[in-house]
Amino acid sequence: MNDRVVIDSDLEDLIPGFIEKRHEDIRAILAAAVARDYETIRNIGHNLKGIGGGYGFDRVTKLGAAIEQAGKQQEGDKACELAQVMETYFENVEIHYE
Repeated sequence: MNDRVVIDSDLEDLIPGFIEKRHEDIRAILAAAVARDYETIRNIGHNLKGIGGGYGFDRVTKLGAAIEQAGKQQEGDKACELAQVMETYFENVEIHYE
């Protein structure tokens, strides 16, 4: 089952860039986990937690909070798992504009 999000049509032009930036975040989380750079993981998670809902992606907010926590607890494997969940989410999400 795909996730479905409804986004304000005023944001439609911004969504491709938003999603591309999330793919960059995913790559950065994976690289930071390999480097054991937990502060970067925490920072990215914190940012995701703050911006997801503003664009209509509440799932990103929840994943961001979990990624932030993984960084705080120095759980690189958990951060990688969550990054993969986010990757899968963006591969399958259905976006509808209203």
